[in-house]
Formats: sequence, C-alpha cells, structure tokens
Amino acid sequence: MASIEIRKVCKSYRDADVLKNIDIGIEDGEFIVLVGPSGCGKSTLLRMVSGLETISSGEILIDGRVVNQLPPKDRDIAMVFQNYALYPHMTVAENMGFSMKMRGEPAAVIQERVRQAAAILGLEGLMRRYPKQLSGGQRQRVAMGRAIVRDPAVFLFDEPLSNLDAKLRVQMRTEIKALHQRLGSTMIYVTHDQIEAMTMADRIVVLRDGAVEQIGRPMELYERPANRFVAEFIGSPGMNILAGTVSRDAAGCRLVTDGGQSLPLPPDAAAWAGRACHYGVRPEHVRIEGHGFAARVVSVEPTGPESHVIVEGEGGLLTCVVRGDRPFSAGQTIHLAPEADKVHLFDAATGRRAY
Repeated sequence: MASIEIRKVCKSYRDADVLKNIDIGIEDGEFIVLVGPSGCGKSTLLRMVSGLETISSGEILIDGRVVNQLPPKDRDIAMVFQNYALYPHMTVAENMGFSMKMRGEPAAVIQERVRQAAAILGLEGLMRRYPKQLSGGQRQRVAMGRAIVRDPAVFLFDEPLSNLDAKLRVQMRTEIKALHQRLGSTMIYVTHDQIEAMTMADRIVVLRDGAVEQIGRPMELYERPANRFVAEFIGSPGMNILAGTVSRDAAGCRLVTDGGQSLPLPPDAAAWAGRACHYGVRPEHVRIEGHGFAARVVSVEPTGPESHVIVEGEGGLLTCVVRGDRPFSAGQTIHLAPEADKVHLFDAATGRRAY
C-alpha cells in the first residue's frame, strides 16, 4: 500500500494544454475514482501516475518519493486496462504469472501467488483455459489476477468495465470493490460512468477540460455540488436546471424563470435577490401535487420500481421520479412542486454554487 501526491501536474502537447495544475492527495489504502466526460484528461493523468506518459511540469510522489523520472517497472504499481491485454497463446495460469516469471521469481513462489489470486477471484477451475475460451468477465478477472500476483503498492484501473454488458458491469464493479476491501490497497480507477464512480469510490475526482472541478465523497458531490457542471454530471437522471432571477418579497424568496414561472427557494437565497441564477432540483425532489405549477407530460419512462416522467412547463423541460405504478400519459397536464429545502442555486455568470 502507498499514498500518492499529485502536485501542480500539467501536461501539454505543443500548444494544447491537456492537464492544468492538478493537485490531488490520495491516502494509503484509498479508492479514488477519476471521472469526467471524454477528453477531460482522466486517462492521461492515470498514465502519468503509471509512468506510461511523461509529465510536462509538476511532481508525482508515491509514498513520499518523487517518481517523475522512474520507469513504470520501478514504481511498484500494477495496471488493469480496458482491453485486458492477455496473451492468447498462454493459459490463464501462465498469463497471471508471466510478469513474475519475467522478473526471475522462483517457480514455487509464482505458483503460490497465482493460486492465491485465483482463489480470490474465483478462477480456480479456469487455470488451464486460454483467453479465447473465456467470457468477457472471466478475461477481466484474469487481468485483475495478473495485477494481484505482483502484490503492488498501487492498483490502476483504466475503464476496465467498458467492454462488458450492463449486467456484468454491475457484477464486476461489486467484485472490484470487494477486492479493494479485502486487499486494502491504494486504487485509482478511471471511468466516464458516474454510476460506477458513485457506487465504488471512497472519494471522487471530477475532471473537465483538464482541470479538477471538485473532489469529495460520493454523497458530498451529490448533495453539495460545487458548480453546475458537477451538479449535472453526478446523478442519474441528471439534475433539472432552469434559468431565472432570484426575487424576494413579503411572500418569501423564489426564482422567477425566464418563462415567468415562480419556483420556491429557501430563505438563505435572499442574498442573491435581483441576480441571474440557475435553479437546480433533482428529479426525486420534484413532487407531483395539486397545488404546484402546471406542466405538460412529454413522455413517461418506466424503469420497474419507479418511472421517470418528463414534462414541459414555462421554464423548460423537467424530469421527475415517481415511485410505484401511477398512470401518466403524454399530453396530460400535471402539477409539480419542487422541495424548496432540496433546491440548488448556481451563479448564472460563473456556474459556481450560490449557496
């Protein structure tokens, strides 16, 4: 296990800045997820930690040692890739033990390490098979086993579940989280899937355009997003955002949308009276009631235990989550009431959280 410090790290290709002053401290044994849209720099940052990519400026420290100039083999890390990278002519056992064999480890040590990793991952009955004889999930387990046998200080995962179907992704992310709890190793995991980030991470690092937008625990990002980008990126279905101006009168504090709709705000928002803001409310915090504002149902998306009802009001499109089997149909008029104490407010000019 090891701690990792990423200090003012930058990466540029000619005139293009890919990463900009990245500062992240990762504790010994922590599971960190780097998440963000395609092109945000998350995989580049992971490759810089691994030594597969050079650093333009800044420092990366592993257990207090600057590793900028160290080759990957000397950093005590193991990486699991998206494409598994298994040797097709080798058996499962040979693939898992290959890196140890290349380092000249005794055959008995290799065999024992491979046996232990196979037991952890449930691969005992597959050791004589070749990669072409395995399912996608089994191949991913072999790739993880190859990393485990090295007993590294740090595990790096680069979108390892992207090639799996939806059901297998759910199973594998549970297994990876259980593996972390069992080994207690430091892990950095890259994904573009915010559901993976929310369900697996001790802390999440949200990246956009090569910069860190927010670092925090999953529910911290969900409940207190630092800006509009994080608010919309974290959560499924995404947060509803409506533009308007904060108003305060004897009746209380509210936001008047550009379409003329009045939406409730908590008293703390009064400091923003007269200013243009973006009003954010999560779908599960929009109630369907008789005394709310009118909206027209555009579509209904049943998911089983709940339905996502997409509606159109004067302020634009909104999604609300309805639990149970309630009948709604396209074109129907319903009334919505956002929960004022669950509302988020963002500065329209900067996107930053207003309160």
